[in-house]
Amino acid sequence: MTRASGVFRTKSVEQSIRDTDDPDAKLRKDLTAKDLTIFGVAVVIGAGIFTLTARTAGSVTGPSVSLAFVFAAVACGLTALCYAEFASTVPVAGSAYTFAYATFGEVIAWIIGWDLILEFALAVSVVAKGWSQYLAEVLGSSAPVLSLGSVRFDWGAVAIIAVVGVLLATGTKLSSRVSAIAVAIKLGVIALVLVVGATYFTPSNLTPYIPPSQPAEDGAGGMHQSLFSFLTGAGNTSFGWYGLLAAASLVFFAFIGFDVVATTAEETRNPQRDIPRGILGSLAIVTVLYIAVSLVLTGMVSYTELADGNATLATAFAIHGATWVKNIIAIGALAGLSTVVMVMYLGQTRVLFAMARDGLLPRSLAKTSSKGTPVRLTVLVGVVCALLAGFVDFGTLEEMVNIGTLVAFVMVAIGVLVLRRTRPDLPRGFRVPFVPVVPILGAVACLWLMLNLSIETWLRFVIWMALGVIVYFAYGRRHSVLGRARPPVAESELTPAR
Repeated sequence: MTRASGVFRTKSVEQSIRDTDDPDAKLRKDLTAKDLTIFGVAVVIGAGIFTLTARTAGSVTGPSVSLAFVFAAVACGLTALCYAEFASTVPVAGSAYTFAYATFGEVIAWIIGWDLILEFALAVSVVAKGWSQYLAEVLGSSAPVLSLGSVRFDWGAVAIIAVVGVLLATGTKLSSRVSAIAVAIKLGVIALVLVVGATYFTPSNLTPYIPPSQPAEDGAGGMHQSLFSFLTGAGNTSFGWYGLLAAASLVFFAFIGFDVVATTAEETRNPQRDIPRGILGSLAIVTVLYIAVSLVLTGMVSYTELADGNATLATAFAIHGATWVKNIIAIGALAGLSTVVMVMYLGQTRVLFAMARDGLLPRSLAKTSSKGTPVRLTVLVGVVCALLAGFVDFGTLEEMVNIGTLVAFVMVAIGVLVLRRTRPDLPRGFRVPFVPVVPILGAVACLWLMLNLSIETWLRFVIWMALGVIVYFAYGRRHSVLGRARPPVAESELTPAR
């Protein structure tokens, strides 16, 4: 059932669900609400809680870093509600890509899919490099890097990607069990940090909660300043309200990943019930943990003692002489990053799987094994991410993950309004409350966070999107299953059954 022709043709929800029965491209339904919650917590709580919190407090917000987490959590919460409705209505792999295909049309779906490819591939590679650094700390050795002439090869990052790839190729249920063990380890480490950190807590360290605004460091202007600063002429500042609002965009990186839960909708036993529980439950858990850790951290020491750009959660304990906590934090970070790599890797393969099944990428990539996993795609993603993590120094490319995620969030929020209007008859396992207010607020909040990203990040993103449009018209449009196989449909067939 197609509502338009050409590049804006939409794929009906019914057709998307029917495609999940293709015996050659069929995923196994193994996951429960508990598995999804574990995946959500696994991917969201990574090293960010041990490093990003301290750096942001020391150089951008001061004690109000906890409020920055609240702002970012609100934006994520509003869009999480939208993801929950979509995933319970269209329980098909692909997340925002699949949702866009049902609402905005093929070309927009492709753009969102291309955007998600950027988000997940960079996330897997960047986090794998972080895992490699923490491995060196745990082992008490130098970074696991080989120098091949002028080329540096990060074998530690490649190793974790290879291990995760084997687990995912074996099956998502096994991956969930491994994630559960790693999640238990890092939650135990966080609990220890909170308990020990509370013994050093001094309320006066939280004053002033929002420090006076200060000029940013030299070199932070120009292309490195936020788009909002450039457009308003506010200048690039740290601390104060401008610093706090900019920090919300930075700590947003710590929440990235809960949307990956939606990519597993097709592998969930009861998606109408379990997907909303998994998305909202995991987001609630991690928000409480982030706020608790940030409050304890900034209560342990003055934010000025965290001004070093290399400050971490361990820095606060070192100031108090509790250096033994550093090794425990490193173990927690290692476990945390392992699960982030795994779930981001999973999300990447599922988005590509959905695009390949629709013909926008080679359909041979969507073939699944006897265990119901897309092994070919899993290997391909592993090779590409391993090459990126092994040889590329990402630097400021990490912000690309943020902007890619935020674009998807905006489209999902708007998509809820579109699908409510075009297909009010669809059964929805979960419904966003207070429509249209919640989706509109979610889209506006995400757009605001995007404005606080740097100009160079925006330029890189525009270039990546332009490349995606070229690939779509060169390959995707001509090979689209919907475009080649769908005959014109009579208007009467577009009328929902009563």
